[in-house]
Amino acid sequence: QAQLVESGGGLVQPGGSLKLSCAASGFSLDYYVIGWFRQAPGKEREGISCISMRDGRTYYADSVKGRFTVSRDNAQNTVYLQMNSLKPEDTAVYYCATDPQHRIGEMRTYFYDYWGQGTQVTVSS
Repeated sequence: QAQLVESGGGLVQPGGSLKLSCAASGFSLDYYVIGWFRQAPGKEREGISCISMRDGRTYYADSVKGRFTVSRDNAQNTVYLQMNSLKPEDTAVYYCATDPQHRIGEMRTYFYDYWGQGTQVTVSS
């Protein structure tokens, strides 16, 4: 069945880096925009970055611009999120999801249909 699986989360010190992966099985990501979201305890789910699997166009929220980089590997059916200069406020569960309407820049959660189970990122000394 169709499935998205995130991996790569963990505990990192402030200023450190992590690279998250979002791997799809059971369907091709080629026709989607893939979004990365995060949700901290007690806060709403926030869209932070997305990428078009067709043409590689990207979007970043102001909160991560200049620190995070989203990339794709169509052959591996996988999307990555490289996170550098991590801050304690980046602590959250990170999710990837698919937007079948191929929207870049407007990351409303209800635009996205398939979701992964999430991976925890904790930034702490």
